[in-house]
Amino acid sequence: MAAAATGFLEIDGEMAAAIRRHDWSASPLGPIERWPDVLKTTVALMLGSRFPQAIVWGPELITLHNDAFIPILGHKPAALGRPFSAVWDEAWDEIRPMVEAAFAGRATFLEDFPLLVARGGHPERAHFTFCYSPIRDQQGRVVGMLDTVTETTGTVVAARQLEFLDRLGRAVANARDPDTVMATTTRMVAAHLRLSNCAYADMDPDQDGFTIRGDWAAPGSPSIVGHYSLAAFGRLAVRNLRAGEPLIVNDNRAELAPEEAATFQAIGISATICMPLVKDGRLIALMAIHDRVPRVWSPDDLALIRAVTERSWAHIERVRADAAVRAAAEALAGLNATLEERVRERTAQLVEAEAALRQSQKMEAVGQLTGGVAHDFNNLLTIIRSSVDFLRRPDLAEERRRRYIDAVSDTVDRAAKLTGQLLAFARRQTLNPEVFEVGARLRAVADMLDSVTGARIRVVTVLPDEPCHVRADQSQFETALVNMAVNARDAMAGEGTLTLRLDGRRPLPPIRGHAGSRETFAAVSLTDTGAGIPSEVLPHIFEPFFTTKEVGKGTGLGLSQVYGFAKQSGGDVDVASAVGQGTTFTLYLPRAQPEGDRAPDAEAPGLGPETGGGRVLVVEDNVEVGRFATQILQDLGYETALAASAEAALERLGPEAAGFDAVFSDVVMPGMGGLALARELRRLRPDLPVILASGYSHVLAQEGGHGFTLLHKPYSAEQLARLLRGLVRTGSATAGRP
Repeated sequence: MAAAATGFLEIDGEMAAAIRRHDWSASPLGPIERWPDVLKTTVALMLGSRFPQAIVWGPELITLHNDAFIPILGHKPAALGRPFSAVWDEAWDEIRPMVEAAFAGRATFLEDFPLLVARGGHPERAHFTFCYSPIRDQQGRVVGMLDTVTETTGTVVAARQLEFLDRLGRAVANARDPDTVMATTTRMVAAHLRLSNCAYADMDPDQDGFTIRGDWAAPGSPSIVGHYSLAAFGRLAVRNLRAGEPLIVNDNRAELAPEEAATFQAIGISATICMPLVKDGRLIALMAIHDRVPRVWSPDDLALIRAVTERSWAHIERVRADAAVRAAAEALAGLNATLEERVRERTAQLVEAEAALRQSQKMEAVGQLTGGVAHDFNNLLTIIRSSVDFLRRPDLAEERRRRYIDAVSDTVDRAAKLTGQLLAFARRQTLNPEVFEVGARLRAVADMLDSVTGARIRVVTVLPDEPCHVRADQSQFETALVNMAVNARDAMAGEGTLTLRLDGRRPLPPIRGHAGSRETFAAVSLTDTGAGIPSEVLPHIFEPFFTTKEVGKGTGLGLSQVYGFAKQSGGDVDVASAVGQGTTFTLYLPRAQPEGDRAPDAEAPGLGPETGGGRVLVVEDNVEVGRFATQILQDLGYETALAASAEAALERLGPEAAGFDAVFSDVVMPGMGGLALARELRRLRPDLPVILASGYSHVLAQEGGHGFTLLHKPYSAEQLARLLRGLVRTGSATAGRP
């Protein structure tokens, strides 16, 4: 090699010598004497610099670097002559865009940039401040890149540790007991070092073991609270912990002799570090655990844990000193014990009186409820009894007979509605939830409110542009709207404006002491221009049978139905009112995702002469109800059999549930209930239609019909006929499947 060709390399240094020795003939750069002048000049400048620098040359990204760059590489294989992408393979995805930018002619400068690099036999997080600058030839073309870099890991780590220690100091500054200090410390250390467990321990007085008294454990990580013997961890543990030195235990046991292979593996921990601090013969230690993969603990980690432990111990000493001062203050406070005892006795008396008052209010509410139920049902029963007495007359005219029959039927419907309103208030009604668009239903109800509110009340509807879906019982939803509209009509004395408004993006506010929710709710509000509600009345308006209307003008159950429906549907109802300024009721229901369009069910025809056909097993424990149900079915043209219990029904049906076309069962029965019977029949014969009848079941109220067809008591013959005709005719399996 000619001296002129290598003169630019006549510089003292390890990398200058390495470049001279390197065989470049097989490299894309070729022999040194053929290198372009711009490369030679840049290499000479790099080798003369005390800043860590590397040259990345050509499309192959061939790497050359100076002596100061060697610590940046750590224990990586030699980088000289290798592609820059191979040298930093583990970080190439993050580096590549900046390298490409430099080769495109754009320089990049970044400070404290974090990279996960493998340079010490394992991945480690490091920080760098660097500049990637394009190298151009005499024609201005980019032929390479100059990497000027300095590692800032130490500075970044030190700053973060100081900031962490400062936050820790502020966090425990107001702690008044050692356990609070250590609990706060373990939680914060676990978060800072990304640990799965962090605990604190005390050395036994004889220093033969230690007790972990409290810990922080991530979900799924085992707790390590308990007592441990040093001997169980080997001689290394005894020597280190008694001397106040750190003990590091790894699951792979590579660092320890077999007889000293201390491990927490017995309790499911893969890697452990115990950082102790001995004070006054006792050990105050942070036990930092990483139980997913063995962790390599850096000196910075160990230094941080030691600093944290020392600061926590110092604060505990201050807490104990403060406790001594507080003890003296408590002795002085003891002089007021007699006065405090009197205060406690008076407080207890007030609490007892308050409890008695609440019990009295409950009894009053129960009395009001039962009285209202008795009053309304006695009125209904009077109509039924009187109608039946007239129907027994043999000379009763046919027109009057039909009138009394209609009166009985209408009164039964009113009684069923009354029961439904009571169950709605108690949140025990059986709902049939479905997903529907609120705006469409609100518009439909608004269209028919003229017949409810009268011509002198103007109904205004305000709807958002976007659709809003909820999952609720559509029929109960419409009933709630009508009940609120009727209440508004009466408040306006039949004249005014009723505004129906929908807001589909409202959170649920706290109402009547119940916590709200940040989830999105549909808020349906009805605002009237009526007289308003006095403040002393407002807390009672949702109580059943509470009404300010004249006798015969209202039952007091309309708003209680709204309240019960809202609560059972996962929402709530709120009211805002001022005397003389009107009232706004707002019904909140949780939003739901829309479901696919479903074709409406075909309306089944009414009761007809050729209704029946098929065999039906009636399951009813009440003899009178069972006989009446079988009589109805026989009149409808079905063959029937009666079983007094679910167990008797299964025996009658046999192991294959054959011989019948449908099963009509009560829900609430002694022994096996109707719902359990339906599930067993679903298992034995999935295609057998099952109809469940119930006046009330807390299970159905909570979870609906469980996929079975449900008929509410009291039911009519027409309702039963309509259900059976559809199920038996089609052989539908949907009655026995969810």
